Amino acid sequence: MLAFIFPGQGSQTVGMARDLYEGSPGARALLDELAAALDFPLLELMFEGPAEELTRTEHAQPALLAHSVAVCHLLVEAGVRPDALAGHSLGEYTALVAAGCLAPTEAAKLVRLRGQYMAEAGRATGGTMAAVLGLEPEALAAAIEPAREVGVVCLANLNAPGQVVISGEEPAVQRASELASSAGAKRVLPLNVSGAFHSPLMAPAAEKLGLALNQVALTDAAIPVVSNVDAMPRTSSADIRAALLAQLTGAVRWHDCIVKLVEMGVTDFVEVGPGKVLTGMLRRAVPEARALNADTLESIGATVAALQS
Repeated sequence: MLAFIFPGQGSQTVGMARDLYEGSPGARALLDELAAALDFPLLELMFEGPAEELTRTEHAQPALLAHSVAVCHLLVEAGVRPDALAGHSLGEYTALVAAGCLAPTEAAKLVRLRGQYMAEAGRATGGTMAAVLGLEPEALAAAIEPAREVGVVCLANLNAPGQVVISGEEPAVQRASELASSAGAKRVLPLNVSGAFHSPLMAPAAEKLGLALNQVALTDAAIPVVSNVDAMPRTSSADIRAALLAQLTGAVRWHDCIVKLVEMGVTDFVEVGPGKVLTGMLRRAVPEARALNADTLESIGATVAALQS
């Protein structure tokens, strides 16, 4: 079985998808369509930057979705069709496009709003995040418990064994980082983010996103999508809508998603979109799985050849 997995924020780079746009008429038409649906110069930012503008949450989210959707289109066009799907945070929206649950232009507009709402919540609360390496989630949760006396802090991204991201109010995250180091974490890395994503501090964004989600047409997914919030495969549009809303304030249980996909029988994974962040996590978590990536025309060609050989 084959799964497509889609990256989230952090994988954007200036120049992303340019070779797809210049080398594939199909990708060009799709990217033009997505750009026309948005209220900012999407392709200019993707191709030319500047990096600080592309990195802004409200710009990065539609850019990542656009790149990944274009790659997915080219893979399917080449005869590569997934049996299951998952995406990391923002990438879950791209997975829903691939599943036929969400129209590409509607997805682009929705994640533009999602990014705006998350940025607004971040400015209002001043939250932050930090990556903790070398502690398992249970040990980390126990270690940082005293930091909750300082403020809101929680486990936000459970990415891979020994790789967890914490999120919350700045003083609490700082205290939690110190406690994690004392408990044996190999490294604690503050992240350059505009808010405490996947934490209760995103509640104002979730409230607005809920209203936006209710205005968007979702159909049942043709391919199961494993949700971030509980690592369960979903096809029902009603269940998917609820999971998307819960995702904004809940943890991204990415490692559990990968484990679930393996339990479902997936042996081959393709990271669809920019970068190799998820491929790296996958190789640490499930070294026996085949991990491929599709980003540029060259890597798409190599992945298609590998899967069809």
